[in-house]
Amino acid sequence: MIRRRFAAESARGIAAGFGAYGIWGLFPLYFDALRPTGPWEILANRIVWTAVLCLIILGIGRDWSWLPPLLRRKKLMLGVTAAAILIGINWVVYVAAVTSGHTSDAALGYFLNPLMTVALGVVVLRERLRALQWAAVAIGAVAAIYLSVAGGAFPLTALTLATSFALYGLVKNKVGATLPALHSLTLETLILLPVAALILVVIGVGTGLSFGTQGPVHTGLLVFSGVATAVPLLLFAAAARRIPLSTVGLIQFITPVIQLVCAVTLLGEHVSQARWIGFGIVWLALLVLTTDALLTSRSRAKARRSQLLPPEEMPL
Repeated sequence: MIRRRFAAESARGIAAGFGAYGIWGLFPLYFDALRPTGPWEILANRIVWTAVLCLIILGIGRDWSWLPPLLRRKKLMLGVTAAAILIGINWVVYVAAVTSGHTSDAALGYFLNPLMTVALGVVVLRERLRALQWAAVAIGAVAAIYLSVAGGAFPLTALTLATSFALYGLVKNKVGATLPALHSLTLETLILLPVAALILVVIGVGTGLSFGTQGPVHTGLLVFSGVATAVPLLLFAAAARRIPLSTVGLIQFITPVIQLVCAVTLLGEHVSQARWIGFGIVWLALLVLTTDALLTSRSRAKARRSQLLPPEEMPL
């Protein structure tokens, strides 16, 4: 009975993980459909409608008791604010890349993200890497250098996306691990809400807002950005609670794969030969990192069966 329950929970977690990363992978098609709205207006709408959705869900469940005591925890609120700023940067850079026809740059960023996460672990957390992890990081650095030289330009978009999301994960791990996903998302969007309001005012006074001027379908898609933001994050949280982090780490690679396929086959983006070679070097680094994760997971699982290690979640 226990084994069946565990298998069912694992199956739900894997399904939730594929759902989250699959939706994130299809985001280029969604944001491309929001043209001619610019990235800053899309960002503002995403913040506003996500906050509205979160408040509606909390209101229906009358789930407010957690908020007052949490607001008094200054260190935690500083961490949540940092997370909000980082995810805001990530969102606007990503949308700008997609709407300007550079989805492949965004895909490269999310391929580099696991390597950046490992590198931050060394620099910030003083973690000790295994040999294969060092090899993966070194290959990733070679890829970045190659793309800068052969591509003729520093891969700023890709590295900004990889770094901002890796830092976001680091901050969330340090200060937000005790917060349920819905509470954390609510706080982050509420913190960003004044910024979103300012953006909308500036655009409205300047070039004018596109909201409500491009037809009902376009307006509906902008409003839907709240659902599009919240659903994959909640699915990701459900996956992280049910399956090992190593499994989540492997599933995450479907996002940039889908993004790249969308860019080349549906959005008509041209990827140069030099860029394909750069992708190949990054994929080699990810293969090395994945091999290390699988070997480590297998080794720890074997040790647990031998009762050499206490049961705990396996790291990537």
